[in-house]
Amino acid sequence: MNSVHDMGGMAGLGTLDPGPDEALFHAPWESRVLGLTLAAAAWGRWTLDRSRYFREMIPGPDYLGATYYERWFTALAALLADVGLISETECRTGRRDPGTEIATPALNATQVATVLARGAPTSRALNALPRFALGDRVRARNLHPAGHTRLPRYVRGHRGQISHYHGGHVFPDANAHGRGEQPGALYQVRFSARELWGPDAPARDAVYLDLWEAYLEPA
Repeated sequence: MNSVHDMGGMAGLGTLDPGPDEALFHAPWESRVLGLTLAAAAWGRWTLDRSRYFREMIPGPDYLGATYYERWFTALAALLADVGLISETECRTGRRDPGTEIATPALNATQVATVLARGAPTSRALNALPRFALGDRVRARNLHPAGHTRLPRYVRGHRGQISHYHGGHVFPDANAHGRGEQPGALYQVRFSARELWGPDAPARDAVYLDLWEAYLEPA
């Protein structure tokens, strides 16, 4: 979807300078939001791609005015209400609704380290051979989907070259919307800076992006 979250290639947003000793969390509540997100996801009521989509749906002014974990918290509250784990009243007031059932946590503190170490691999077997080979020239399709996508806006319509093949992986555009994993071939694609931003860009600079086959066409 075309929304304010897709900031790649945009100017005027300031510099990123985390510094050598940047803290993982800037306030205790941020670590709690991460913990809440992990614990809630353990119920398996939504996918990682759907959680990203809910963050993308935060209205632009609210998104830009929020910190990183404020966005996570806003999206998590919306997800919990969407699947019925909390009521809209609870979401609005922050108080338990006597009419809702108290669910047993799907993830407790002793399981967290194991869950984090295991991760959530997205690699899948494919039933078809990949369409493109290393070195092939491709073009990122000029797509503007209404839902979730991992195709950055700033590369759409631009030419690149296949630099690596990652195998089959869950297709986020489908997985975010309950249409199943629909795994597809995933490639690393090299885009020269001049292809993306014109002749004034440094000649030797390039951007490497992991893009699904459905995003690409022969150049």
